[in-house]
Amino acid sequence: PPVPGWTGPHQVPGPQHTPGPQHTPGQHQPPGQHQAPGQHQAPGPGHAPGPPPVPRPRGAPQQQAPVPPSVPPAGPPPPPDSTGHIRLPPGGPVPVPAPPPALGGGTGTATLAVLLIGPAGAGKTTVARHWAMNRRVPTAHISLDDVREWVCSGFADPQSGWNDHSEAQYRLARRTCGFAARNFLANGISCILDDAVFPDRPVVGLGGWKRHVGPGLLPVVLLPGLEIVLERNAERTGNRRLSDEEVAGIHGRMAGWYGSGLPIIDNSKYDVETTARILDDVLARALASPPSW
Repeated sequence: PPVPGWTGPHQVPGPQHTPGPQHTPGQHQPPGQHQAPGQHQAPGPGHAPGPPPVPRPRGAPQQQAPVPPSVPPAGPPPPPDSTGHIRLPPGGPVPVPAPPPALGGGTGTATLAVLLIGPAGAGKTTVARHWAMNRRVPTAHISLDDVREWVCSGFADPQSGWNDHSEAQYRLARRTCGFAARNFLANGISCILDDAVFPDRPVVGLGGWKRHVGPGLLPVVLLPGLEIVLERNAERTGNRRLSDEEVAGIHGRMAGWYGSGLPIIDNSKYDVETTARILDDVLARALASPPSW
């Protein structure tokens, strides 16, 4: 079928029939017109000879037949953001979300951005995904490690040694996650991010997330005991599994969040569902009284 707005020839692949000149009664094909070889058109009955062709004055420019366009004419431009997504203002921070109508029911239908902090093996990725999947409103889960591993060739694995390349890829992944969070929030979708943010690196850690997402970001620390972290890390495979020395070092640095004013959840004795429910209650209180950080 013809494509709307397409005026070029041969819209459908395959041989096309080109209609020849149409004759009505009383008309005659002017003499001298080109015919296919081997064909002769004689005047039929009832056809009178037509008028002789009018000679073109000497020096007059020869008329050229109009050349069909080689490309279809441009149609009307598509409307901006035709997918229905909202265009983000450059650098526009996400505002502080409004508190839920009543406490006691968790975060309810509030649109919010959460940063779940914790050491390797704390279960933050599993808890974050479970919390996002069981909310009553659209919620996205953004894992920093997943985004960081989008780099296939040239992936800078910190386990091979912390260097400028691994630091740069961490920074790039955080900016990408921050932009994704702002995009989801601008379209009415809550999000939860997870990252191992250290309290002794506020500029590239918590401060960086605040710059990337905005002042409405709600950080919560997930910090079980060291023995739990070591046990969960031992169940990991691939580059997600760290040595016991690294896990102990990270866990020790995470202890600096105590006394920071951020809410801390010790999920040493909680399963994933219980931890996610506690996280929702903590976030509801944070919406009513946002922590200063």
